[in-house]
Formats: sequence, structure tokens, C-alpha cells
Amino acid sequence: MKHKTKVLAERFTTLLTQWPGVECISLNEAAQGDTLDPYFALILDVFYAAPIPDATERRRLYGDDVAAFETSGRTDKDRFLLGELPVRIEYKATQKVESLVSLVSTKADSFWILKDSGTYGFYRLTQGELLFVRTPWIRGIRKKLLNLDDTFWVRLRQVYQLKMEHLLNDLGAALFQDDDFNYLISQALFIKTACLTLFCINHRFEPSHRAYYTQVRELTVLPEAFEAELSTFLRGAKEISHERKYALAQRIARTIVAL
Repeated sequence: MKHKTKVLAERFTTLLTQWPGVECISLNEAAQGDTLDPYFALILDVFYAAPIPDATERRRLYGDDVAAFETSGRTDKDRFLLGELPVRIEYKATQKVESLVSLVSTKADSFWILKDSGTYGFYRLTQGELLFVRTPWIRGIRKKLLNLDDTFWVRLRQVYQLKMEHLLNDLGAALFQDDDFNYLISQALFIKTACLTLFCINHRFEPSHRAYYTQVRELTVLPEAFEAELSTFLRGAKEISHERKYALAQRIARTIVAL
């Protein structure tokens, strides 16, 4: 962790841990890079088991140097700037986390809950750097998530794989209709869903969009030549025609289904 990031993280950790309801605080990987990185953000996940201060009080407690403060309608996510550095603090009730984790770890047909939201929330639960732990709660949550049985992954794969195939059809239809707008949307959703399917095959939770490209290429189980084909697929229209890209998407989908 960079020194400036560490100082900021310690500042808010010191504040937040004074609230008795706070159970755990973790730091998102978006803070791992240099503060000059355009992607940099100090993102804290704060898990609480008892009431925390309301948004107005939180704003006061954060400090006088906070600018551009905003909070979500449900008061579970605060965003603001410290100088030019973006800070996001997300508050998550432990009871809700426990309910969701218990559901997916005990009921084989619970995969549908993640069909639209994906598994990024679980990625953050298991991969965030722990800055504060009041009890063993978070370690128990992580143990459950890292030991989900094969049935969960197989069924979630089926969901994403079917979605990938539908998006491939949409891509072909957009090409046939010479519909550039829907072609662009379909190709983006297709490659994302193809990656989601591969994460499921490898029993891995999906990372943030920023980390998709790096992490999907590092998976143990991948189709032959996938990395090269992915790189080609991501090229702009001047380098690869719509027709060729669609043919490449067909091949990517076939090789993933065959795994």
C-alpha cells in the first residue's frame, strides 16, 4: 500500500472503528495503484452489525476537508473528494451478507440470485484487504464462499453460458441488419459474459471490470489460443471488420462451450 493511501485508510479506519456497530473494514483493490492513476479510488467496505450514524452525521465526522459529498438514497454509500482523491465508503449490514452467503452455500438452486448482479460482491468479500476485524465474522464468511460446492458453479456457468449464446445471436443479427449501435452493445456484453463463463468454469468470482482482462487471461482452464483471440477481438473497427469479429466471437463461444 502506498504511503499516501495508507495515511488516508488509517484516517478513516480510526474514525469508523469508534462506532460500536462496525464489525469489519476492508480496502478495495482500486487503492492498490498510485494515487496519480486515473483509476485510483479509496474504497472501503464497512460491515456493520448495529446502527451507524446517519448521513448528515457521517458527513460531519468525515472532516472539514471533505468536498463534493453525496450519499445514495438508501444511505449505504458515501462518495466525496479529499483534494483530488476520490473516496467511497460503502456500508453493508452483516445480517444481509450472512443471509445471502447462507443461501448460496446451502441451496443448490440459489444461483438465480446472481444472474444479473454477478459475483463481484463475493469477490470483494473474499479479496478485500482487511484493515479492521472486531470478531472472526469475516473469516467465517470467507470460508463459506471459498468452499462453495461444484453444483453452484456448474449451474451458474449454465446461466452465463446461455446468456453468452444469446448475445452471440444478437451480435449476428446486428451485423446482418448493419446496426452499428446494437453491434457495439452486443459485442461488449458478449465478451463480458464469455469471461463470466470462464470465471465460473475456474470456480472464481468475477473481479472489477478494470481487472477482467488481466485476471481472465491468468485462469488455469482456458480454451486453446483464447488469450490471442481475446486480444484480437478487442481491436478497433479499423483493424478488424465486423464480419471477422463476429466469426471470431463464434469461435470463442464454441471453444468455451467445449470446456
